[in-house]
Amino acid sequence: MLDGKIIAITRSKSDASEFIELAEKNRAIPIPLPTIELVSKGEKIVDEFLESIEQYNPDYSVFMSSKAVKLLFDTAKQVGKFEKLQLAVANTTVMSVGPKTTVALENEGIKVNHQPTTYSSVGVGEEFTKIHAVGKKVIVPRSGASTPFLKELLNKIGIDVLEIHLYDVCAFRDTTQWNDFRELFSQNKVDGVVFTSASSVRGFFEIMSKDYDTETLLNNLEKLSVVSIGPFTADELKKFKVKNTVAEVHTVVGAFDAMKNTLTVT
Repeated sequence: MLDGKIIAITRSKSDASEFIELAEKNRAIPIPLPTIELVSKGEKIVDEFLESIEQYNPDYSVFMSSKAVKLLFDTAKQVGKFEKLQLAVANTTVMSVGPKTTVALENEGIKVNHQPTTYSSVGVGEEFTKIHAVGKKVIVPRSGASTPFLKELLNKIGIDVLEIHLYDVCAFRDTTQWNDFRELFSQNKVDGVVFTSASSVRGFFEIMSKDYDTETLLNNLEKLSVVSIGPFTADELKKFKVKNTVAEVHTVVGAFDAMKNTLTVT
């Protein structure tokens, strides 16, 4: 048990429900930190996606997050093109990264054909290698803040990739929800922080650097346990010179388990 340990996660309260439940079961005190917000590229994303499907004629569509699914389908509903979008996606073989993304797609009436066992770009590469997709075409609707890693990886294994950027990411603007965390952090009373994406690392430093100089920020982070949800998040933390433990399983549960291990080592 993590009696009274204070653990923050770089997600909003609504996105951190799974983490909050795990923390409370283990008698820890969770603090959700809304670190980033999505800035949609607007109604044009639906037409851009539909036109790309028509012109590019992809064999596969890959959805990397439930946020991408929700944004694309919600926008389609607003502009009266939901059924058209549903049909366009259903005409491809659908790959989904992670169970939440699968549920989001199924909620929109889309059948998921493949879900990689590793919930990351590497997992997508492994899945495409398994199904011998050399020479196939793939469309990926995702964040404009994404790295080129997935595209480069799939190109290397002989797959053609078209990425459609649905939204950009910026640091969360209303930081009043951070007040309790700031106070506890100043007093070195926070026991751990879980970082859930590379962009959340950048958002965290952008928000916290308004109140702390770099040296104080890094010194305080050194005194607590830092867990990254996966390798890209870990790489971003390294750029800020923050030591961290990478979750073996790249999910919230995996990150929580990694945090629990670091905090219960005697």
